[in-house]
Order: sequence, then C-alpha cells, then structure tokens
Amino acid sequence: MPEIRAFPSGYIQTNAFLVSDLERKEAVLVDAPHFVWDDVAPALAENGCSLKALFLTHGHYDHIGDAARIQKLGYPVYGHRDDQVFYETPETMRSYAYPLDMTLEPVVIDHWVEQGDKIDIIGDSAEVRHVPGHCPGNILFYFKSFHSAFVGDALFSGSIGRTDLPSGDFQTLERSIREQIYTLDRNTVVYPGHGPETIVGQEMDTNPFVSMR
Repeated sequence: MPEIRAFPSGYIQTNAFLVSDLERKEAVLVDAPHFVWDDVAPALAENGCSLKALFLTHGHYDHIGDAARIQKLGYPVYGHRDDQVFYETPETMRSYAYPLDMTLEPVVIDHWVEQGDKIDIIGDSAEVRHVPGHCPGNILFYFKSFHSAFVGDALFSGSIGRTDLPSGDFQTLERSIREQIYTLDRNTVVYPGHGPETIVGQEMDTNPFVSMR
C-alpha cells in the first residue's frame, strides 16, 4: 500500500494528494493548489522520494495555482484537453476566482489524457475516467490495486461539485457520477478536491444529490 497524504492548501483549502511508494521511493502529486509545493517538497525529502508526475483533475484556478511552479522544476503534467482554456488562459476564470487579486499563471499540459487511458506510474497503473459536469475536463485517477479514486470536484462526501460556474451542468455531472464513479467497486475510497475522503458505496446509498436508491 502506498502512503497517501492530503495537503489542503490555497485560498479555499483545496486538497492536493501526494501518493508515495516508500519502497520504490517514487511519488505522484494529484492537483496543485496555490502554495502547496511549500509543504510537498519537504514531505518528499522526508520520505526520500522523487516526484514522477503531477496529475491535474481539472483546470479550475484553485487546483492549478502551483502547477506552473512545479512544472518549471521539470516535473511532467497530465490533464484533459477539454479544460485546455483554463490551463493555458487562467485569466478567463478571474471573474469567479477568490481572492480577485490572486496570481493566475498558465500551465502547459505535457500529456493530454482521455477516458480509459492507463498511466504507468510509481510501479502501478492509474486509470483515467472522464467525469465532466463540474467543468468540461474533470477527470479522475483510479488506482485499482489500492482501491483509490482521486476525483477532483466531481463528488464530495455527502455532496457534489458546483454546476453553477461557467461550463458546469448538473445533468452531465449526474451522468458522470453514475457511469464513472458509481461503477467503481463499492469499497473504493474517494479522495475529493475539498473536504474529507469518502467511500463509493456510502455515496451511492446516501448522497442527497446523486443516489442509487
């Protein structure tokens, strides 16, 4: 089992997750809110791990605030092309970014990924699933071997991602959750972009927005 550490960071406490194989001494970072590298770099050094990649679940400002900084250090970045406008021209999000005067630095995705792609990383395989609705390019990274899905802002514990922002759509998000998240094993741990982790089966049974009951 890898070590999974959450780093809530940035202006609205967005979760980043550092997934580390302590035997191989390799790690992958999921999402990069503002200032998170200040905490992640010491954690990597503490474990003696090298970072192999930055996975971005989507292009909203609070998830990519430190992405350009991390990329400049030489780490490859993965994301979905449907959020390309957010990654490359983050100023388009200025009207709903908080605070309004934050720094928004573009990031150029090194590897565009799509539904069904498998990424070999840290001695494991991450499956990409496309879960639009919160925004067009939201994806999740699913590690079947340790029953973990990093879902961005598609699904939260007892809630779902906002659909009132530009390019959001509730029906699309509902379909994404039912077809791409609720089809995972019920015991899969869901690591969301905000708030505590949850379990697929628990959300299927009790989520007030998208339930399978």
